[in-house]
Amino acid sequence: MNLKSIATDKAPAAIGPYSQAVQAGGLLFCSGQIPLDPATGEMVGEDVGGQARQVMANIKATLAAAGAGFDDVIKSTIFLVDMAYFTEVNEIYGSCFAAHKPARSTVAVKSLPRGALLEIEVIARVQE
Repeated sequence: MNLKSIATDKAPAAIGPYSQAVQAGGLLFCSGQIPLDPATGEMVGEDVGGQARQVMANIKATLAAAGAGFDDVIKSTIFLVDMAYFTEVNEIYGSCFAAHKPARSTVAVKSLPRGALLEIEVIARVQE
């Protein structure tokens, strides 16, 4: 199976030794996204709602770079620094999906890179 790194300037550049996403056959494994502005690399949103909207925009851009969209997402994992954010993040996350709802896990974590309030990673299907 061939591995293909996916990169786009429409999503934040990796801030470490990893790819924005890696395609393996018909699957796309997207690295976790935090609310960074792709143009500046700076954090966006002072509240969890603003951060969640940026995270979902970053995911959308990464998926698009591989020829996929939210309807292709199979599984997602949401990391929250406080479960009190669950309802607000859930509403913003849910607004990105139509009839198809991927499998999902949501976990609380102590902290995230750059002080982000959330991080989301996804696995999607893509054309080989």
